Amino acid sequence: MTTIPMPPVKRYIFESEHEMFRESFRKFIAREVAPHAQRWREAGQVDREIYRKAGEGGYLLMWAQERYGGAAVDDFRYEQIMIEENSQHGESGLFLTLHSRLVGPYLGELGSETQKERFLPGCVRGDTILAIAMTEPDAGSDLAGIRTRAERDGDDWILSGSKLYISNGQLADLVIVVARTDPQRSHGLGLFLVERDMPGFKRGRKLKKLGLKAQDTSELFFDRVRVPAANVLGEPTKGFHYLTRFLVEERLIGACQYIANAQSAFALTYEFVKERRVFGKRLAAFQNTRFKMAEMRAQLDALQVYVDHCVMQHNERKLDAETAAGVKWVASELEARVLDECVQLHGGAGYMEDYRICRMYADARVSRIYAGTSEIMKEIIARGIGFDERKMT
Repeated sequence: MTTIPMPPVKRYIFESEHEMFRESFRKFIAREVAPHAQRWREAGQVDREIYRKAGEGGYLLMWAQERYGGAAVDDFRYEQIMIEENSQHGESGLFLTLHSRLVGPYLGELGSETQKERFLPGCVRGDTILAIAMTEPDAGSDLAGIRTRAERDGDDWILSGSKLYISNGQLADLVIVVARTDPQRSHGLGLFLVERDMPGFKRGRKLKKLGLKAQDTSELFFDRVRVPAANVLGEPTKGFHYLTRFLVEERLIGACQYIANAQSAFALTYEFVKERRVFGKRLAAFQNTRFKMAEMRAQLDALQVYVDHCVMQHNERKLDAETAAGVKWVASELEARVLDECVQLHGGAGYMEDYRICRMYADARVSRIYAGTSEIMKEIIARGIGFDERKMT
């Protein structure tokens, strides 16, 4: 296993129990993930079994209460550790965090007791794989553009429309679908729990992507799917409010992933430049190489402190939307710069898929797009500091 050298800046946020957990999860990744990574990339998706094994290890929905099978541990640092270890030693296309911390909390915080009793135990065990379907051909970062609609029919809702670029789209057993419930209001949206076997619910293509090859991303189609009232999450017209409420953690998750990926890329490049010889001497002996590595080390250290600070703020329920947008933007931009520099330092090898740095470069390109594009992040930050075009004349 490649380890991050030097070490990087000293981190003060982890305690002894976190380090024990890190060691345990690292062994899990080495045993259950790394040996299958290449096969998963070739197949375009991970095995369902990895979710069950993660569930057996207690790594899914750790925040869930014990009565649902969880550990009742809502300390985000454990999720951060899993993100870091999977980035360094596992497979980027394995989206356990999507299941546990992006989608699962919608059930945990918005679900009725009946819904939680029905669905959460399977999610904790890894038997029920989760996805959330927001994006459409004409609605990405702009949720107000969603056209998928849900219309009342007695106590039920009839769901019609399509979704695009849905992570876990093929594997998912339970999909939270965002649909328009009030055509008169741009933000009149609802959240609907669509189960695998509901009539009218169909999966389209498994989409081919630039990166994240092992992560199944799909089209989803809803042809008058009858969703019972028991499968509506929260109030059926408050979906926009719910979505924005959960975006803070989604963007923090992104920031943790991006810095972890950049740290891993640095470690790979550190080892490469020490061994690679050019014009009779090691690549690391050239001033340009040493300066590039020094620049990246300092920038990564600075960003790691910022990300760790945001994690602790989030644990205290103090992380706001503007700060989350800021750390997401900074982290995704630095990840892009670091991966570009690392590919350049690998030379021709960096362009070959046999080298992990090449795959990481492709994986990183989406970081500035999902969970809100860099442009949207800057808009949120600008409004937060008083530059809101809606209030300026």
